[in-house]
Amino acid sequence: MKTAITPTRDENFSEWYQNLITAADLAENSPVRGCMTIKPYGWAIWELMRGEMDKRIKANGVLNANFPLLIPINFFNKEAEHVAGFAKECAVVTHHRLKMIDGVLQPDPDAKLTEPYIIRPTSETIIGEAMSRWVQSHRDLPLKLNQWVNVMRWEMRPRLFLRTAEFNWQEGHNVFATHEEANEDAIKMLNMYEEYMKNVLAIPCIAGEKTPEERFAGADHTYTVEQIMQDGKALQAGTSHDLGQHFAKSFDIKYLGPDGKLNYGWTTSWGTSTRMMGGLFMTHSDDDGLVLPPMIAPYQVVIIPITREENETELNAYAQKLADTLRNMDVRVLVDDSDMRAPDKMWKWIKRGVPLRIEIGDREMADDTLTVTRRDLGKSSKQTVKSAEFISSVKNTLDTIQHDMYESVLERNKHMITEVKNLSELESMLESGKIGFFRIKYDLTTNAEFDGLIEKYKISRRCLDRQDHSFVFIAKSY
Repeated sequence: MKTAITPTRDENFSEWYQNLITAADLAENSPVRGCMTIKPYGWAIWELMRGEMDKRIKANGVLNANFPLLIPINFFNKEAEHVAGFAKECAVVTHHRLKMIDGVLQPDPDAKLTEPYIIRPTSETIIGEAMSRWVQSHRDLPLKLNQWVNVMRWEMRPRLFLRTAEFNWQEGHNVFATHEEANEDAIKMLNMYEEYMKNVLAIPCIAGEKTPEERFAGADHTYTVEQIMQDGKALQAGTSHDLGQHFAKSFDIKYLGPDGKLNYGWTTSWGTSTRMMGGLFMTHSDDDGLVLPPMIAPYQVVIIPITREENETELNAYAQKLADTLRNMDVRVLVDDSDMRAPDKMWKWIKRGVPLRIEIGDREMADDTLTVTRRDLGKSSKQTVKSAEFISSVKNTLDTIQHDMYESVLERNKHMITEVKNLSELESMLESGKIGFFRIKYDLTTNAEFDGLIEKYKISRRCLDRQDHSFVFIAKSY
């Protein structure tokens, strides 16, 4: 059967993903090595995702701020353990001026900075410095901050949305009076991420704590939400860190307690990024293109008038009237009245994952009906309904699509998690090509034999089981 995206997922999942991004007109590689340009349709998806996340962040009492892109290198020297995880990925600014030398613009040798700056890979250090000034008393706590910014990590093997040198994200940084409050909040933000993935992105997650081997450098605890892609690989979609007092001591974040004594604060950090978009696309899409949950679809409905020269004006006006009605109901809708052939319009919006596609021709206009197709169910869902019936039910239909997409992935994931009794059984399954997550006793993964499996099969410990920390989930990952 002909598909829009070739090769198919079964033939070559990695290549399918790259071609999906192109076919849906989401992003492209930029002239800057390892970076991407997010195109308008892709950015519209990110804006909707960001808006839903931002509402949830603010509902947790967090205030948005914005910190500098450049971070003094001496800030990183204050927290060596933390920086070790990023040192090989840091981009460094060493000059403040260009000069024409031998007909070529290049850094002016006389404009070398006394101290280099790091383009932020993450902002614990510069936010920690601000917190040391903003927190003076127990009355200043808790201090909860978030910023929506771009960061840079010099990625060696870039892939659009999944791994790029520059990417967009939100990073939250909080400080509390006690360790108990900090740890509770780190878990609270993880739960927020899990709820967001479920109700906004229609993606079920495995949430849990990272093992000591995978823990964020400088953290007491790292919590994670892991998604299972259609090819069985794991994608880390968000993390939340209990940083203990490491950063508070490095940056002198102290507060005067009610007893008049100075105490170090307890800090957390938590973040998600445009990496979520890659997970979204790989989780739901098919061999015809994107499949988008209505919550974050730039257009929830696209209306395609099937026009001829003699009926074009009347039919387009009819379509626009329907669109205006839907817009008044807060439905995101587009009328595609371009001069493309009708079949080409249909394929365009199939590939872009619009949840509901409406076709209107002479017969529909005469009968006051609409031909409606659900993207998540494909051609099998095509039906003709009265316009009034569609209008009255469209919000419920969009909610149903959102729910059904989540349930579909939840059902698929049931077959993607395998219980494993020992390392021999694990290796046998990996050798046979079995995909997905493997649940195994954690203490079986803390030896040289398991280290050998990591090297041989490119697997990793994703997180400890949330209900039973004696088990860990193992998977290949993006």
